[in-house]
Amino acid sequence: MLPPTDQQTPTAAVLQAPDAQTLDLAIGDMHLLLEQHGHVVVICPAGLGQAHERRLHAIRSVMESDRIALVKVDLPPLGVAVLVRQLRQLSICDFSPGVVASAARLLTHYIHAGALLNSVARLDRVPVSLKTHAKSWVPGSQFAVLAGPSPQLVRIGPAAEPPAGPAFGTHLMVARGQSSSDWVQQTLAPAWKVQAVHECPLPSGSPRWWGTGRLVEFASYLPDISVIYQLVSSVRRENCHWCGMELIGDRCGFCSSPLTPPENRMRPAGVLSRGASGPPGS
Repeated sequence: MLPPTDQQTPTAAVLQAPDAQTLDLAIGDMHLLLEQHGHVVVICPAGLGQAHERRLHAIRSVMESDRIALVKVDLPPLGVAVLVRQLRQLSICDFSPGVVASAARLLTHYIHAGALLNSVARLDRVPVSLKTHAKSWVPGSQFAVLAGPSPQLVRIGPAAEPPAGPAFGTHLMVARGQSSSDWVQQTLAPAWKVQAVHECPLPSGSPRWWGTGRLVEFASYLPDISVIYQLVSSVRRENCHWCGMELIGDRCGFCSSPLTPPENRMRPAGVLSRGASGPPGS
């Protein structure tokens, strides 16, 4: 969990894995969170273990609560940490819980999450060709891999261009594993024209997600809450036809029901782009 950006940014609760906490205690913790805050938005990384995911669904089912949102996001660990901090910032704005929950899917399009890897031999989260797999066994090989918003893989070399980055102003969060390379700070950051570089400890799940501990993980993100607020505000709000929660995009963050009819969907108004429309708002 990343530190808050200011004194107003609230903290978040880390929900324990099934092997670290009994179901009764987990239900008690969730009950306390609901009593304190009213609604709970749980961000579930796509790589979350099945037992942990089943535990979360079991808690919501036992409590019979419609105030718990389970939102699955397909980002690597550092990208998830960045997204969670942005949602923490949004939670104190004048948005309803439903908008905050459904904003998670929108904001993932504006997080460029990747890693510098010494090997892609065990990488299964991003498409890797057999030829690239073979090259990863060559001593001294390095690869810049972007998991989102669109997969990219570049073998680092004297003439190699870094992966395509954001077309809007960002900060770059960097977490170093068992790698001494400064390529991310010295090459990628200038190429992406980031406004600032911050460092943090490597998330515990990163070596498993990337298939190696010899890595430098990075994620570029929108640092200004006023820009994030404008981005979320630019998307039309609807009420879920199933649970009644407010939402943006094409799916409810609380019950996962799709928005109908399709013509009610709307893309962001391009508030971040430089002469081009932004990514889809779904």
